[in-house]
Amino acid sequence: MPTTAPRTSSEPTGSHAQVVLVLGALIALGPLSIDMYLPALPGLRDDLSAGESQAQLTLTGMLLGLAFGQLVIGPLSDALGRKRPLVTGLAVHAAASVLCALAPSVEMLAGARLVQGFAGAAVSVTAMAVVRDQFEGIAVARIMSRLMLVMGAAPMLAPTLGSVVLGWTSWRGIFVVLAVAAALMVVLATVALRETLPPERRRPARIRSSLGTYRSLLADRAFLALALIGGLMMAAMFSYISGASFVLQEGFDLSAAEFSVVFGANALALIVMSQVNPALLRRFRILDVMTTSIVVALVAAIALVLTGLTGIGGLVGALLPLAVLLGCAGLIMPNVPALALSRHGEAAGSAAAVLGFLQFGVGGVVAPVVGLFDSTTTVPMGAVMVCAVVLALILLVVVVRRDPQVRAFA
Repeated sequence: MPTTAPRTSSEPTGSHAQVVLVLGALIALGPLSIDMYLPALPGLRDDLSAGESQAQLTLTGMLLGLAFGQLVIGPLSDALGRKRPLVTGLAVHAAASVLCALAPSVEMLAGARLVQGFAGAAVSVTAMAVVRDQFEGIAVARIMSRLMLVMGAAPMLAPTLGSVVLGWTSWRGIFVVLAVAAALMVVLATVALRETLPPERRRPARIRSSLGTYRSLLADRAFLALALIGGLMMAAMFSYISGASFVLQEGFDLSAAEFSVVFGANALALIVMSQVNPALLRRFRILDVMTTSIVVALVAAIALVLTGLTGIGGLVGALLPLAVLLGCAGLIMPNVPALALSRHGEAAGSAAAVLGFLQFGVGGVVAPVVGLFDSTTTVPMGAVMVCAVVLALILLVVVVRRDPQVRAFA
């Protein structure tokens, strides 16, 4: 049996740092799977004779798979340990990527993406659970911030990699590359990742028990509010991700390569602020950091709508509010699981599953909405962002900040 890492609340050093590096490499597969094919969306739409909203359903399929997969894999990771579900999920992800490459229609592609996302959920669930297995308190937020560096860098590089692949093949080649990457991750997870959940801490994977665990999680108003805040911020981000390729390439006439550079530059804001987050947490309370970030994100979303309506600033006028909003997301997203998981450490896998379900579920529902409207301006994208951030702010102020346990922790 693999050695089990002890739980600690200190900063990661030695073997713990290795775990963070391995998890960072593994979780990069998710953003790559979501973002690498974005430059190919217009071409994919034409190749499969689909509309814009239909093409965006291939993103929705991935996100909904990620959402529902977490509800299944979360309890399994609490029952079987973290490593076995992770390795199995990566193997299925590789097979689903091959199916995506061979899809003859947009409907088949969306279905294969659903399976791909379902399998990919194993990575996000187990990554959060592994962190919670080994760290506690503010250390969790700091580790999550380090993982956000990867989650920010991967989307920044993914469209560029996609553009490179498009230079010598079609959108189908992108999914072949993802299949190879997932296969390599199977090897990495098998060799480099230790089991962090010992048998004595595992929970039986019974349907009734799992439903009971989910019921208790959802009955926790502060936990549910935090999970919804994460989902709403993901909705804001995915309205950008799903609409950016059409807005920037067709609205602002950027090439696929230029789109990749611009998309990556905006993702840099998320990376930078996610790394600023640990420093802020040493000086300010988590709740204050989150509140300020959500308010600034709301101002940025409103500015995005106004620039779209007036045309002021052109491309730069659109990109600046987007960069600010993504930067705020870099301060919010690591702190949501830190606060939420601190309440349910005994069921970290299931708690992480609920967080992931709501994040990717809300994002998946919102993604095709932007495509129903004018895809050449930032107005639909910005309007969705305003609605999402307003709801997140209400939940934070009305529910989270009033919870005694949260106030004591943060």
